[in-house]
Amino acid sequence: MDLFTDTYGAVDIGGTKIAVGLVTATGQLLEREEFPTNPEAGPLDAINRITSILKTTGAKIGAIGIGCTGPVDPLSGTIGDVALLPGWQGFPLTSALQEAFNLPVALENDCDAAALAEATWGSGNDLSRFLFVSLSTGIGAGLILDGKIYRGANGTHPEPGHMTIDPTGPNCYCGAQGCWETLASGTALAKWHNQQTEGSHQLSAHQIFALARTGDPVALQTLYRFTHYLGIGLANLTTLYAPNRIALGGGLMASQDLFLAKAQTQAFARTGLIPANTVTIVSAAFGSNAGLLGAGAVAQLHVELGKLY
Repeated sequence: MDLFTDTYGAVDIGGTKIAVGLVTATGQLLEREEFPTNPEAGPLDAINRITSILKTTGAKIGAIGIGCTGPVDPLSGTIGDVALLPGWQGFPLTSALQEAFNLPVALENDCDAAALAEATWGSGNDLSRFLFVSLSTGIGAGLILDGKIYRGANGTHPEPGHMTIDPTGPNCYCGAQGCWETLASGTALAKWHNQQTEGSHQLSAHQIFALARTGDPVALQTLYRFTHYLGIGLANLTTLYAPNRIALGGGLMASQDLFLAKAQTQAFARTGLIPANTVTIVSAAFGSNAGLLGAGAVAQLHVELGKLY
């Protein structure tokens, strides 16, 4: 591999941390560095730190890809009204990095970027219809059709995490009630468990999973509820899209042994109109590196096509 022609800068921007690295054309992560997002310091502070890290590597990169928590506008390269990044709305991410490096820069929603990485090098490789679902603080998803990110009208990123699962469920910040994210995300899991224990201990999703392993009855009840709603959401995606594969990533998958098999069973019990063995539901390949690898895949495809795809 020629480091000077087959290497891309990769940036993964989240509400709590930003990861920066180098990704090769074959999906190898060469460098990785993280720092707190510190959103109140503003987007220019983040751009300066990203620029410093990439320049410190000494690598001559061919392009830069960005995966950012959404909503974002990939066509203009700007940030939308992102609740986790207050004050960043309308900031031109791509042009700021283009000015610093004089290179092509492309921006995508972070779930779309991760989906592209999995479709290019990981669990969705060589599949024409592939869905990536991130289970973390919230629920996000990206759909890849024939190697391209699916976009809605005007380039809008679809939000399966906000499909209604239970119309009597919790209110959601999106304006709906009973969204998948309010029932099967890490935030939802922790909130429900802590309500059952009357707030005596504010536990995280990972702590609740650990309790479930000890046989704690409330934690097991929480796990059952989470798995039930996860399975319903996966069934809906299967029925709507009938993809070759759905791959699950995100932080909650560190405890997948507690719920993945049961969620698969729940999903397939509700998808009788989809022929057996048409869809598989698996764990994604890249774990915590999916975001950075996704940003690298965004940069590579942008360079290959000479435009945003």
